[in-house]
Parts: sequence; C-alpha cells; structure tokens
Amino acid sequence: VQLQASGGGLVHPGGSLRLSCVASGSIPGINVMGWYRQAPGKERESVATISSGGTTNYADSVKGRFTISRDNAKNTVYLQMNSLKPEDTAVYYCNALRVRLGAVIDNYWGQGTEVTVSS
Repeated sequence: VQLQASGGGLVHPGGSLRLSCVASGSIPGINVMGWYRQAPGKERESVATISSGGTTNYADSVKGRFTISRDNAKNTVYLQMNSLKPEDTAVYYCNALRVRLGAVIDNYWGQGTEVTVSS
C-alpha cells in the first residue's frame, strides 16, 4: 500500500487547512486510516483515526477543531483542520492499518506533509 499525502502549507493562527491522503496498491482489508504528526524535537503522536465503518477517534488537543473523514470509493482520507494554533505546527503523516482479530498485521506510512501555523 502506498500513501500519498498532500495539503500542507503555511497558515495564520485561526486559519484552516485540509489534508488529503490517497491510498493505492493492495487496498482490500485496510481497516483503519489516520493522521499522525511530529513536531520538531517531539515524538510522533496520533491526531485522528477513522475505521472502515466510520468510527473516529481524536487527540484531546484537536477535538472540536479537526475533523477526519474517509471516502472509501476514492481510497482517500481527509483531515479538515480549523482554528489552527501555532502548536499544531508539525509534519503530518498519513497512516493505514490492516487489522485482523485485534492485531495489526500491516502498518503503512505516507511521506508526510508539513503544516506551519505562524503569523
């Protein structure tokens, strides 16, 4: 599975961006897709995930501001980011998981797209 992320850029505080991630390759069985981010000097953290059935999970720091969605027909996952803050500055990575019987059997990462929130 290959993941191609796009949509990052420079935005002022309070602004919005929408990230997209298109999956290609052996798609069948991909259960969970999501977005992670890594700020300079920090560990990678989960931002939001969405299951094939539409169940979503968000980091507390982005709840109410970010929305993850998924278009299964287009093999694409989106992250709508509103009310952006400087602390949202990071490289954002797309992720896809294939899960069986509760265990992750495949874990794929995209190349990352940089988001900078600054005045």
